[in-house]
Amino acid sequence: VQLQASGGGLVQAGGSLRLSCAASGRTLSNYNMGWFRQSPGKERDFVAYITRSGGTTYYADSVKGRFTISRDNAKNTVDLQMNSLKPEDTAVYYCSATFTGDSYSLRVVYDYWGQGTQVTVSS
Repeated sequence: VQLQASGGGLVQAGGSLRLSCAASGRTLSNYNMGWFRQSPGKERDFVAYITRSGGTTYYADSVKGRFTISRDNAKNTVDLQMNSLKPEDTAVYYCSATFTGDSYSLRVVYDYWGQGTQVTVSS
């Protein structure tokens, strides 16, 4: 499956952005989906996860209560709504797909990755 992330940009602290991940090649409903982010010089870190049906979600503590992951299997998309953005949210954001439901916060379990979209939050 090919993943294409979009929706990044420059926003002031306190603002909002909505990222979208579109899939082609295979239907996204076969996969559990994740969002990760990476800042310069840092590891790629887990942000959010959603199961195939959309019935279960998990979030990193740093974004809990501010970010919401959702999916529309009919449209083959997964979104990340980001509210109350902070300068420390600045990173390249990647969507990813996995068959497994275990260890969802680990990069290694994900089989497919999008190319990333830059989010910059100014103070």
